Amino acid sequence: MAKEKNVKEVTVKIEGTEWQKALDKAFKEKVKTVSVDGFRKGKVPRDIFEKKFGKESLYQNAIDFVIEDAYKKALDESGLVPVVQPKLDVKDVNDEGIEFVFKIITKPEMKIKKYKGLGVKPEEVKVTKEEIEHEIGHLLERFTETRVKEDGAVENGNIAIIDFEGFKDEVPFEGGKAENYELEIGSNTFIPGFEEQLVGMKNGEEKDINLEFPKDYPVKKLKGAPVVFKVKVNEIKEKVQREFDKELFEDLAIDGVDSKESLDKHIEEDIKAHKEMDAENKYVDELLEAIAKNVEVDIPEEMVEEEIDRLVQRYDEQLKMQGTSLDMYYAFTKTTEKDLREKMEKEAYNHVLYRLMLEEISKEEKVEISEEEANKEADTLAEKYHMNKEELLKVFGGLEMIQYDLEMRKVIELLKEYNK
Repeated sequence: MAKEKNVKEVTVKIEGTEWQKALDKAFKEKVKTVSVDGFRKGKVPRDIFEKKFGKESLYQNAIDFVIEDAYKKALDESGLVPVVQPKLDVKDVNDEGIEFVFKIITKPEMKIKKYKGLGVKPEEVKVTKEEIEHEIGHLLERFTETRVKEDGAVENGNIAIIDFEGFKDEVPFEGGKAENYELEIGSNTFIPGFEEQLVGMKNGEEKDINLEFPKDYPVKKLKGAPVVFKVKVNEIKEKVQREFDKELFEDLAIDGVDSKESLDKHIEEDIKAHKEMDAENKYVDELLEAIAKNVEVDIPEEMVEEEIDRLVQRYDEQLKMQGTSLDMYYAFTKTTEKDLREKMEKEAYNHVLYRLMLEEISKEEKVEISEEEANKEADTLAEKYHMNKEELLKVFGGLEMIQYDLEMRKVIELLKEYNK
């Protein structure tokens, strides 16, 4: 919890002409929505309105009109720089004016005892032959061709084209029927035991498959229920392994890849790039963790809560991109928003701590990013994301945010140099 010296209360009064103008404006808005016998809507005289609804009915609207100026006045008069949105309390409000009390939380003091020579080393990246062959196997799988299996039975890895219908207590159940369904044996697409019992069946063969649904199956009526699937195999297909020939390389359409050797090299470079990125992220995390052990700071819980808000919002956006939502997540996981926030608390705390650390080191090292550097970076990013510069700056929150991002990155590079 932050020490009290990081929490300041600033009182601001709005009164006189400024408050009366806000009340007048509030009346003009409110009168549009009220009805009084004998008057058209929007034409009720001020004295009649106040007699019927009371002057107090105007206060909330008037507060909305002056609160922004009051907050600006609080910051200007106090000279404070808040790190989170302030808490607001209305101490007094009447016909004469209003008194706001802003609880402003400022950046906590931080002492970093050591951030150089910590002995944190980056992980050496290597790519093995086995990793290359494994990745090529995945690549070939995407371009695998199939052919009809004229003779023989269903084997693991084959694709069985089947008709099936499921019965519980000799009654068909919803969602348990399909025709000419393509099922890859071994994919574990169906409930346990179904695919295994197809193995050995021949083209045109029919069979009853007796199974039990899993006890944790999401459909209540089928949880742990014994069922019978009536199955017929219409066709069997087998996968054909591709050869490393001209046709395959044309299908792959990878620039500069026209042989097994060049494919190996391409895959190796790709794996190495991903590993280097992961290793870099891990190295920076370990570096910041090591510095954090040498830090003295009291972080306001409001800063952590605001970061949790941001993490929850980002997670919600990710879920929406996947076609789901937070409400669906809570229902599926049988959790609540409180549970999610508690789960994110440590990550949020570290985000705030590391940000404060980097800002303090930047101050110590006198790191500065010029507008020219920030504009150059904005141009580069706009080209990368195929946006015009104005759109990019709007997304990033202005040139200042580009400067801040570059500043933090520059500090991280310094830390890497100091801890080689």
